Amino acid sequence: MYVWSKQLVIGLLVAFVLLEGLFFFMTGGAADSQLHVRTTQWISVNYILLVIWIFVWMIDQARVRGKNVWVWMLPFLICPLPTLVAFILMLQRRVA
Repeated sequence: MYVWSKQLVIGLLVAFVLLEGLFFFMTGGAADSQLHVRTTQWISVNYILLVIWIFVWMIDQARVRGKNVWVWMLPFLICPLPTLVAFILMLQRRVA
């Protein structure tokens, strides 16, 4: 599973932060939001289901490699993307 390079991970994190910043910039302010309530609800539902699916994947990967995934639960709930990146990089470490 050595397909994730550190440069790719850092680039993806930077892109994520920029897109999140753009999203919050467009929805903030005194004017009405241009996002409909239904759109926001669909985004929220999709995000929650994606987080659940990724954590199930993390459980599977940790089980296959004999690692404990439950120590990653609290950081994953607080900040899923950086925790996922750290988890993937931890799994890629070469065992000496």
